[in-house]
Amino acid sequence: MATGFRPVTDARQRQMAHPQAQAWWQALDCGFAPVADVFEECLYEALSSFSKPQMEAFIEAARYIGKLGRGPEPLLAFLEEWPAVVAAAGVDQQDLLPSVMSAIRAMQQSPNSKAITPFLQTLAAVARRLPSADQLRIYLDIAQDLMARSSGSIHGHHTTFPSPALPEFFAQAPRLLGLLSTTGLRNWTEYGIRNYANHPERQVDYFSLQSADSHAVLQRERHGTLFADVERQLDLYLRALWRDSEQLVPYSTAQLTSGELRKPVPYYDHLGIRVPDVFDDVRGVTGLDRYRAVLAHMVGHRRWSQAQIADNWSPFQRMAVEFFEDCRIETLLMREYPGLSRIFLALHPRPQEAACDPQTTSCLRHRLAMLSRALLDPAHGYGEPVLLDFVRRFHQMLTGRESSTAESAALALAYVTQTRRQSDQLAKIHFDDTVIDYRDDNRQLWKFIEQGDEEEAFDEERRPEPGEELHGLPPRRYPEWDFASQTYRPDWVSVYEAMHASGNPAEIDRLLAKHAALAKQLKRLLDLLKPQDKVRIRYQEEGSELDLDVAVGSLIDFKSGATPDPRINMSHRTDGRNIQVLLLLDLSASLNERVGADGTASGQTVLELSQEAVSLLAWAIDCLGDPYAIAGFHSNTRHEVRYQHIKGFSERWDDTVKARLAAMEAGYSTRMGAALRHAGHYLSHRQADKKILLLLTDGEPADIDVSEPGHLRADARKAVEELAAVGVTTFCLSLDPRADDYVRDIFGKRWRVLDRIERLPETLPSLYLELTR
Repeated sequence: MATGFRPVTDARQRQMAHPQAQAWWQALDCGFAPVADVFEECLYEALSSFSKPQMEAFIEAARYIGKLGRGPEPLLAFLEEWPAVVAAAGVDQQDLLPSVMSAIRAMQQSPNSKAITPFLQTLAAVARRLPSADQLRIYLDIAQDLMARSSGSIHGHHTTFPSPALPEFFAQAPRLLGLLSTTGLRNWTEYGIRNYANHPERQVDYFSLQSADSHAVLQRERHGTLFADVERQLDLYLRALWRDSEQLVPYSTAQLTSGELRKPVPYYDHLGIRVPDVFDDVRGVTGLDRYRAVLAHMVGHRRWSQAQIADNWSPFQRMAVEFFEDCRIETLLMREYPGLSRIFLALHPRPQEAACDPQTTSCLRHRLAMLSRALLDPAHGYGEPVLLDFVRRFHQMLTGRESSTAESAALALAYVTQTRRQSDQLAKIHFDDTVIDYRDDNRQLWKFIEQGDEEEAFDEERRPEPGEELHGLPPRRYPEWDFASQTYRPDWVSVYEAMHASGNPAEIDRLLAKHAALAKQLKRLLDLLKPQDKVRIRYQEEGSELDLDVAVGSLIDFKSGATPDPRINMSHRTDGRNIQVLLLLDLSASLNERVGADGTASGQTVLELSQEAVSLLAWAIDCLGDPYAIAGFHSNTRHEVRYQHIKGFSERWDDTVKARLAAMEAGYSTRMGAALRHAGHYLSHRQADKKILLLLTDGEPADIDVSEPGHLRADARKAVEELAAVGVTTFCLSLDPRADDYVRDIFGKRWRVLDRIERLPETLPSLYLELTR
C-alpha cells in the first residue's frame, strides 16, 4: 500500500456538504484520506475559475495522477496548485493542461517518477514568475531535456538510473526564474548537463545551487549589472572621486534562506564595504549608477558621520536619527557633486500623504519616508505643516556648513517628540514606499556603553593602523576553457595585478655594460631598422623650422593690412613603423634552476639570464622608438594568478623601470592562459597596425590545483585563439628543450625553442627584430 494511504469511509464521503462535491469525488475515484480532507476546498476554488468542460478535464487529469502509485502527495499538489497555475498563465486551461500532463507521463514512464511531486509542488510558483503560457511551455521543454540527458545507464548495463538533477531542478526552479530569463535558465541547465552528465553527485551539487560552478554560471546568466563586471570601475570611482580605497565585498542576493525575513542591505564593517552582487536597472537608473549611489552614501557616512551613544534611545528614536542623518549626508554629497541628485531622487520612493491609515496601522516609517523625500526634493509637494517646519529647520541647520551627527540627532528627537502617535506601537506597520534601497543599515552610526543583544550584531568600526598602506586593485576574473566538456568555466580564474617591487637600477646598467659588444652589434642593426620616412607637418605655430611658403603668404597679408596666419613653422615625424609590443615573462619557480645539467655551465640561473636578455631587448626597443610594455606572472592555484607590471606603455626606459627589472624574483606555477588573456586585454586596446605579445617561458602550463596536464595546455591554446581574433599576434620563446610538442600545440607556427639557454641575451633581441622587421 502506498505511503499515506488510509481508506476513505462512507461516513467521510457523506460529510461533503454538497451533492455536486460528492459527484466530483466519485469521478475522482480516489481512496486517499488526506485528499478527502481537502478535496471540497480545492473543488470550490476550481469551480470559481473553470467551466464544466474544464472541470471535467481537471478531474480527469487529477484521477490519472492519483493512479500513478506515488501516494497522495502528487495529487494533493495538483489539486491545490493547478487553479493558481492557470490563473498565473492567463490562458484557457486546455491550452496548458495537455503540455503539463505530457511532462507527467514522460516522468512516469521513465525512472524519474519521484520527480513528479516536486514538479507539481513548484509549478504555481514557476508560473507566477513567467510572463506567458509560451514561457511556461519553454520551462517544460527545459525540464524534459534535462530529464532525458541526465538519466543514464550504470556502468554500461541496460538498467537505467533516474536523473539525480531533476528533483533538485524543480525545487530550485522558482528561485532560478526569479533571477533568470528562460534563455538564461536554459544556458544554466545546459552547462550542468554538459559538464556533469557522468557525475551524479556533482549533478546534485550543481542543480541544488551548492557548487561554485553553479553560482558562477548563475551570475553570468543573470539579468542586471553584475558586480563582477563593474568591480574595477567602482574601485577606481571610489579612489578617484572620494579618495577612499576600502575593499569592496559583494554579498549574494540569490541565496536567501527560508528563515530570512528580508533581503540584506548594504553596509560596511572592518572587512570592507559590502554591496549586492547584482543590481537591476530601475526607474531609469542603471545598475552601475545604483552602485555609485550606494558607494557615495556609505563614503559620506565614513567621511561626515560620528557614532552616537544609543543606550538610552528607543528603536523609534534611532530610526528617526538614521533618516535625518542619511538626509544630511546626501545633502552634503549633492552639494559636492550635484549630478548625484538625479540618481538619489530617482531611487528615493515618493510616499503619498494619505497612503497610511493611522487608525489601524503604525505610520512612523511612512511619515519618516515622506520627510526624507521632502528634505532632499524641493519639489516634494507635501503640505503637512509639521513636516514643512522640520524641512525648514533642517536646511537652516546646513546653511553654509556641514553641521554634525549630533545636531541631526537633536533635530530627529524633536521630530519624534512632536509627531509621535499611540498607533506607532501597533504591530501592523506600513512599509509601502518606505524602503530606500541605496542606503546602508547604519550599523556604524551607533555605539553602546553597556553590552547587550543589539550591538552584538555589529562589528566595531575599522580604523587604519598607524602607517598602514592601502594598495592593490580588486581581481579581474577570467573564464577558463574546459577541454573535456568543450565549454568555458565562467569567472574561474582570479588575476591580481600590482606594480612590481623595485630594486637597484645599477644592476641593470651593469648587465648592459657586460654585453657592450653585443649591444654595439645590435645598434648597427637597429640603425638599419629605424624608420627613415619623414612626414612633414605644416601649419605649426611652433616647429623645428620655418615653412617658407606659409611665411611668405603671411608677410604679404601683413603688408596688405590683413591678419597674417601665425602658423608659419613646420615639424617632421618619422613614418613607417606602427608596432606595439608587450613582453610577458614567466616568473615561475623553475627559473631559479641553474643553466646546464651539472649546474656549473655558467653559474647563472635562468632568471639571471632572463634579466640580461630582457634588459638588452628593452634597450633595443627603446632605440627603435616602438611603444612597449613588460610584465611578469606566476600562479598559486586558480584563485591567485599574480600579474606584475614592470614597464607600462607610457613609461620611459629609465631607472624606475630598471629598478623593477632588477628586483625580479621567481616562484610558484605557470597558469599561462589567464596571464595571456590579461596581457591581451591591455594590448588589444592599443592603437597600432601590428600588436605583438611575446611570451618568454621555460616550461609548459601547470598549476598545483590541476592534475590533468592537457587541461591548462588546451586553455592556453584557446587564449591564443581569442587574442588572434582581436588582432593580437602571440609568439612564444621557450627555454625548455623538450617543448617542441606542446608549444606547437599551443602556438601553432609562432614559437621557437632555445636549446642553449646561455645564448638567450643575444637571441631575444634578434628575435624581436625578426618579428617586427
